[in-house]
Amino acid sequence: MTNFLPKQQWTMAALLAAGTFSNCFSQDKTFQSEKTSFRTEIIETGIGVPWGMEFLPDGDILVTDVSGKIRTIHDNKLLPEPVQGVPVVYHRGQGGLFDLELHPDYKNNGWIYISYAAPDNAEKPTGGITYVMRAKLKNNTLTDQQVLFKGAPFSRGGVHFGGRLEFGKDGYLYFSIGERGEKEKAQSLETINGKVYRIKDDGSIPADNPYINTPKVISPAVYSWGHRNPQGLALNPVTGEIWETEHGPMGGDELNIIGKGKNYGWPAITYGIDYNGKPISADSVKAGMEQPVIFWRPSIATSNLVFIKGDKYPAWKNNLLVCGMKFEYLERLEIKDNKVTHQEPLLKGIGRVRNVEQSPEGFIYVAVDGGKIVKLIPVQ
Repeated sequence: MTNFLPKQQWTMAALLAAGTFSNCFSQDKTFQSEKTSFRTEIIETGIGVPWGMEFLPDGDILVTDVSGKIRTIHDNKLLPEPVQGVPVVYHRGQGGLFDLELHPDYKNNGWIYISYAAPDNAEKPTGGITYVMRAKLKNNTLTDQQVLFKGAPFSRGGVHFGGRLEFGKDGYLYFSIGERGEKEKAQSLETINGKVYRIKDDGSIPADNPYINTPKVISPAVYSWGHRNPQGLALNPVTGEIWETEHGPMGGDELNIIGKGKNYGWPAITYGIDYNGKPISADSVKAGMEQPVIFWRPSIATSNLVFIKGDKYPAWKNNLLVCGMKFEYLERLEIKDNKVTHQEPLLKGIGRVRNVEQSPEGFIYVAVDGGKIVKLIPVQ
């Protein structure tokens, strides 16, 4: 993908968002964005880090708490009893319970997909391993549990787990695993680190995966590589492509379109520098490595993203919403021909935006560290 745009054009939203924010989201408010008006409805859950959200057919919302619990929101209130049967998680550093994803045919088969960091040793854990499993929810308990994918332990056990889940238009499950702080391994197909994976709903491997018959590749589930810490995956409903956001270091957060067998360059090419102020690479472009659709400098600490579907927000239809944790805002991106043509920061000062999802009814929900779930309701 070569539709890269100059970096000077894509730092504006982060610069607008930089500064001191007041705690302006303690109550419901009405906002006027560039193209629409909306009001916020705040659900106070008390969940420390609400990492994943999914909407059940009965209207309840499942929310993962990174500490290791799945909670249920019913009629805008958090139910007191967590979901039972959740596997033991490795809750250290960035590790914990991550994402939830319903099977596209959930109403008929009941499968829920869950990603999490599991301890590498039950008695004396020294690190965490990214797992993907599926289960069914019966009487507030996870049943029929099946582990579909197991990563590998790493020496730096507490960082860059990835962990986002997304079903593609092809019916396959895409999921991400970060490079776990061992950046050089993202450039090796012989390691788990820094990859986006694709499997069938039962964990088996699609026959057209790019490395299914390639010797020495760590797993036939590998779909793309050269990623740092991808914590956002979203299906573009117009094109059917999977879009991804990933954390850079000091700058260099990326928005990518995931392509079969593509190498996204980390750490051989990057638009960020290391936390010690030294360059990670002298190069930002190399042959055979993909350029991002855009990147952010300074880093906004991207998390999840979602394409806006339906007619609840007609002026925003097919726009992309991206979470920004560092500068505490949600960013709206207008897309044309797979290029970003405009950016607008929304809800500045809301807090560290961990997740954004769209409900089956079409409403946008934003999850914020500290426990707020914010519903955006269009105003005529």
